[in-house]
Amino acid sequence: MLDSAIVLDNVSKSYAVYTKQLVDRLKETFVLPRRQRHVLFEAVKPLNLDIKKGETVGILGHNGAGKSTLLKLIAGVKQPTGGSIEVNGQLVALLELGAGFNPEFTGLENIRFYCSLLGMTHEKTEAIIPAVLDFAE
Repeated sequence: MLDSAIVLDNVSKSYAVYTKQLVDRLKETFVLPRRQRHVLFEAVKPLNLDIKKGETVGILGHNGAGKSTLLKLIAGVKQPTGGSIEVNGQLVALLELGAGFNPEFTGLENIRFYCSLLGMTHEKTEAIIPAVLDFAE
């Protein structure tokens, strides 16, 4: 899929939820006979997605719908419970609003600061500044 930037194939993410976190985990691990003492919470139900290069995609949903979890899966911060994720190209994850930005810096200083965090050279940073400013209007 050469024209795809991100491909999700049947991706899902589940978490074990325990009533008594420590006690139930220990009992489930060490006490015989082994009995499941947790309930599975499906944060992301099986999902197929193919984002083409150059496309812009928005993820909408209520609180707790799995938006941030999905982004963390795509960014590689978390591993999926099932399925596979393929990312073709460079991916930069900005998962928290304001991450990488210093309120005491000017806009240009913040661009240069964030680019340095990404490991970009000074030349590359200066080359992309016009595009960033144009995008930000």
